[in-house]
Amino acid sequence: MKVIGLMSGTSADAIDAALCEIDGAPPQLTARTLHAITYPYPDGFQARILEGCLPEHSRVDTLCQLNFDMGELFAKATLAVIEAAGVTPADVDLIGSHGQTVWHMVQPGGAVSATLQITEGAVIAERTGITTINNFRTRDVAAGGQGAPLTGYADWLLLRHPTAWRAIQNIGGIGNVTFLPPLRDSHSVPVAFDTGPGNALIDGAVAFITDGRESYDRDGQRAQRGHLDEDWLHDLSAHPYYAQKPPKTTGRELFGATMAADLVRTGRANGITDDDIIATITGLTAASIADAYARFGPARPEEVILGGGGARNPALVSLLQTLLPGSRVLTHEDVGLDSDNKEAVVFALLAHETWHNRPGNLPSLTGADHPAVLGQIIPGANYAALIRKTWC
Repeated sequence: MKVIGLMSGTSADAIDAALCEIDGAPPQLTARTLHAITYPYPDGFQARILEGCLPEHSRVDTLCQLNFDMGELFAKATLAVIEAAGVTPADVDLIGSHGQTVWHMVQPGGAVSATLQITEGAVIAERTGITTINNFRTRDVAAGGQGAPLTGYADWLLLRHPTAWRAIQNIGGIGNVTFLPPLRDSHSVPVAFDTGPGNALIDGAVAFITDGRESYDRDGQRAQRGHLDEDWLHDLSAHPYYAQKPPKTTGRELFGATMAADLVRTGRANGITDDDIIATITGLTAASIADAYARFGPARPEEVILGGGGARNPALVSLLQTLLPGSRVLTHEDVGLDSDNKEAVVFALLAHETWHNRPGNLPSLTGADHPAVLGQIIPGANYAALIRKTWC
């Protein structure tokens, strides 16, 4: 099947759209990216999304409109990747849309009681004519899970090593890891959870320091100019989230713009320069990842495979290499995947599995009570033909 995956991550910086060819069934499932693009948001739209993620700025009417506006943009991204790939909408079977997470309701004990992803799937199906599956995370939460990280299921299917343990570490706005046992190990199960902040605190601090002129630390330049404050990093590492046992998830409601601004104010009040603040917050992301491996990893990974925007931050990658001795730190490109589009591929794969009435989660990864078929199916103009093609 040809399936398009759509993703807007915690950083809300653009829409990733990937046209994939997906065949087979687990455990012999294959996913090949035919074409992928990054579809930029219009000027000012990222700010609308990020404000929608903050209770003090969002309102029900603004979220309502944002939900539909994002549906329009996701539809445009879909048509753009179709055109760039040299195919037509009639050639595409399904769309899998993650949408945009605006709130993840984590209770004090760590259980997730609710999650909200916006981006109206009905708009995508209407504009493209392609059957669309969205809202994947809610079913896992309804089944007692964390609703994340859903990428772990795709990692389990596609990225196990024949003989070595791997840690698949995504560093988007939030960091998440999947520990994968080797293929020869028929007894161990994968383990996945959010490690803590990825780029969210770094991006938020840079935006605060520059009054919004910059949205991230390009190439880790600020962190490389600065010096890590070890004492402050030690204090920051005492945040209770890091000691919380998996399964666990987090988001911008905890590690977001509010915390980033507070960190900048605290650093400045203590005489720490702005570059040293960015260096220390970058160190916090690296230290929280290494600490999560030491506390909760089922085995020392021989390979750590980095994805997400953080994989392109040399200062962050260098810190990880130092903090993870004995592990080879690689990128998704080193194992044949495009890290820029990996999460879009994941939601194409999950849509494929949902259409075939197969679970898209693993309880050992999300903490759900049972495997569940994920997502909500919105029929497109191709719905009847798709049923005949795949089910009759």
